[in-house]
Amino acid sequence: MLERTGTDVAEERNSRKDALDDAAAQELVDQVEQVLVAKGKKLRELAAADTSLDDLKGPTGNYRAPIVRIGDRLLVGFNAEKLEQLVTG
Repeated sequence: MLERTGTDVAEERNSRKDALDDAAAQELVDQVEQVLVAKGKKLRELAAADTSLDDLKGPTGNYRAPIVRIGDRLLVGFNAEKLEQLVTG
């Protein structure tokens, strides 16, 4: 989908080889105003100031993937509809 929309990816990280730690996750949250957390078909919209690191984790305790920062928003977890909406504006 990113290729189809011509979206440039500034940084890509393989979560299996280079897992995100709490400090890096908090840094991402601190850089945005809104966090969107996808859990299955549900999507929660949170103010970054009201977001805890536990909100970004799945049932195994690992961070949900993918984590995509677009402007002042952070999408955590996979939701194709919302990702496309954010990418295409």
